[in-house]
This record gives sequence, C-alpha cells and structure tokens, in this order.
Amino acid sequence: MADIITPDWVQDAVFYHIFPDRFARSRAVPKPANLQPWGAPPTYHGFQGGDLIGVAEKLDYLADLGVNAIYFNPIFQSAANHRYHTHDYYRVDPLLGGDGAFRQLLDAAHARGMRVILDGVFNHASRGFFQFNHILECGPESPYVDWFHINGYPLYPYDAERKPNYKAWWSHPALPEFNTDNPDVRRFLFDVARYWIEFGADGWRLDVPGDIDDDDFWREFRRAVKSANPEAYLVGEIWVNELDRTGERWLQGDQFDAIMNYGFTAACIGFFVGHRLERALVEGQGHEPIRPLDADAFADRVDVMLGRYAPEIVRAQYNLLGSHDTARFLTLAGGDTRLLKLATLFQMTYPGAPSVYYGDEVGLRGRRDPDCRRAMPWDPAAWDTDLLDFFKQVIAVRRSHPALRRGEYVRLTVSAPQGVYAFLRRTDDEQVVVVLNNSETTYVVDVPVGGHLAEGRRLRGLLSEQTYVVKEGSLCGPALLPRSGAILLVQEYSV
Repeated sequence: MADIITPDWVQDAVFYHIFPDRFARSRAVPKPANLQPWGAPPTYHGFQGGDLIGVAEKLDYLADLGVNAIYFNPIFQSAANHRYHTHDYYRVDPLLGGDGAFRQLLDAAHARGMRVILDGVFNHASRGFFQFNHILECGPESPYVDWFHINGYPLYPYDAERKPNYKAWWSHPALPEFNTDNPDVRRFLFDVARYWIEFGADGWRLDVPGDIDDDDFWREFRRAVKSANPEAYLVGEIWVNELDRTGERWLQGDQFDAIMNYGFTAACIGFFVGHRLERALVEGQGHEPIRPLDADAFADRVDVMLGRYAPEIVRAQYNLLGSHDTARFLTLAGGDTRLLKLATLFQMTYPGAPSVYYGDEVGLRGRRDPDCRRAMPWDPAAWDTDLLDFFKQVIAVRRSHPALRRGEYVRLTVSAPQGVYAFLRRTDDEQVVVVLNNSETTYVVDVPVGGHLAEGRRLRGLLSEQTYVVKEGSLCGPALLPRSGAILLVQEYSV
C-alpha cells in the first residue's frame, strides 16, 4: 500500500457545488437569443445562461455563507447544458465566458482564500469531439480510429432506431467512450488534467471513474496531477455501498484522495427522512438501497463509514446531502426544513469535507434530474431566510472549532426509541459534543458521557447560549425540541 497523503486543506474545506448554467448570469457575458428565461422549469436540453463571471460576481455571497471551496460541474465546451458531452477539453465553454472568465473567477476566488475544483469527464467524450468527428468524416482511414472502440462503418451516431456501432457510455450515442488502452489517449487525458491544474484549478472531481477499470490509468493520472500541484484534490464519483467494501480499491493512497460519499448521503436520508421518503425519488439513482434507519442502525452505519478507510481518507471524504444527480434533500424531506437543518448540523460536525448543493441553503427544491437543476433564485423575497441564517451559523461553528474538522470522533450514546444520537469530537485542546434529537417529541437531554467528560464539566451551546453540565456521569441540560440538535463546547478543557 502507498503512503496515504491527502491534501491538508480539504479537512478545513466547506464546499459549494455549482451547476454552472443555473447559478448566476452576468450581463458582462454576451448571450445568444434562444435561452430559457431564468428560473424556467429545467429541461434536458434547454440553457438558462449561467456563466463564470456571474459566479465571480457572487463570491461575496459565498464568502458570507462561509464557503471556502467550490466544485463546478463541467465547464468545458459542450453542446449539453450539463457539459458532460465534452467537445474541447482545452477550452472553457464560450457560453460560460470562455477561458478569460475562468481566469477572472479563479483569481477572485483565490484572493478570497477559496479553492476551485473542476469536473473531469475522462471516460467518454462527445460526437462533437474533434477526433471522433474526424472518424465520422473519414471512416476507417482516419488516424484516430484507435481512440475509440469502433465496431463497424459507417458510424450511425444519430440513428435512434439502432444502438451505436461503437462503444458508448450506457449505449448513449452522444457519449463515445475513449479507448484508454491507447497510449495517445492516455497521454492526451493526462496532459489535460495537468494543464488545468497548472492553470490554477485546485483539483478534479472525476466523473464515473470506475468505468475506466484500470488502476494503472488512475495511478498515472494521480502522478500527472500531483506533479503539477501536490495539494491538488482528487475525488472520484464512486457510488459505493458502505455495507460492502466497494470503495476500498480506489482509496489506498495511490489513486484518489476521496470519493463522493454517497454512502453518507444514503445514511442521512435513511435516518433523517426515514419513513417519510417517497421511494420514487431515490430508486434507480445509483444510491445503495435506501431504507429507513433508526438511531441504532444509523449509529452503526456511521461506525462502518468511519472504520472503512484510513483516517487520512476519512478526513478528506467529500460529504454531500445531494447533488446534480439526485433529488434535493428538502424535497426528499417533504419540505420539512427541520430535517434539512438537522442533517446539515450532522454534516457540518462529521469528519470530512461537507458540501452544500447550490440553493439548498435558501430552500430550493427539486425532484429528480433535470428538476434538481433549477436556477438559483436571486430575489431574496424567494429565500427561506431562517434556513439561510441556520446554514451560516452552523458553517461558522464548524470553521471556528478545529475539533469539528480535525478531531477524533467518539460515539457517546444512542436511543433508538427516542431517535437520539450523540457523539464527541475532540483534539488535545478542544472537546465538542453533538446531540441530535431526530424525533417528534421533546428530548430532555440526558447523555451518558462517563469516561469522556469529567464530573461537573460545563458545556456551552454554540447554536444558542444555553448551558449544560455533567452530573453523575451524564450530560444534562435544557431540552431539545423535536427534530433539532445541539453543538456543545466543553468549557475550560485542558489535557
């Protein structure tokens, strides 16, 4: 096994996940005429005109939220609003403002101490990708025939009646898969990866990397990226089932620094939403099977997640409640903002890098793709300001307390009938207790902490100014309302 070294900055990161076409639209970027109105119901093919200058103009908003890292869905030239159909890997899409807009955004983000990671789509290209288009024009005499897996000529990439006669991702004719056994293809992709890191990007989120079933490819990819910036972050879109050992292959220190932690997502949906869940919103989405979890089952799932990987990996995991590929958490929760708040409280106090999907903080809703990709509303009258204030508060608490970012995680108590789960985060200099009341009844706090907190120790609420105290081996204090939680700082703690 390789030495496991992950980027140190990721432990302190709070990510914000942006779908570029739908986040912010700047007047500084010229627009074509045929755009959907901003905020129109999203469609599979329609564009609403978000761009990277628009993001740059909203960096103050993100800084005020507490975000210090951004993950973008693909930004390179493409004929798709999601831009997973890449035409040119060396050109930022003109609809987003082009390379100049990305340069401006990167400089502005870095000046604020924000990192930026990009979406790398290296398993497949598009029908508009030059080398594939060359084959369409020249057939078997094209010098690029070995860049893809061609099964016959002529190619029929637009024939809806027949499967494509070349290997395509999920047989989608718009997505021809690269032949990554070809040294020229490997060299091209590694050069792309290195180029944008040298340009200033802080890492890659890797789209469907498991479909390039070649550990040596990803080892070489890592070497290419880390040679340009050893602190670049590599996170793979691996939809693991945390009840098996699917993710371990990728997280041995020689390929990825982390994966998109959909096991975390599934556990949070199972516990915080539970029996309220509308099954149609999650079935077939790539998640592991989601089932309701009581507090005991949730605590056990957390233990599995924490014990599955090396500590360096756990602290670098990309922890999300939702993404461009899933229904939004607030919609899964039936619009109950208490559940989103409680899940976010847990996310912000759990090891790894939390990620906020754009708009969740103001109450944006959305069912399955494409509805989960609605435009960000910029009229504050459309915002749930109470929810926004909560996000700001809990993010600020995380960023203010090293124990919540880098501390040891200790399970304290679980009460399945009451829906209560409590845990401790601690460093040599700081201890923080988190108590979750995921039930419809008020919980009179009585958390056994024997052996972890000394008798008489006082704790101060970080979301409120309430005081708790350790009595006869239990943490006691003000009651927690239904579907709420507390983050409690141990006072005057010393080693």
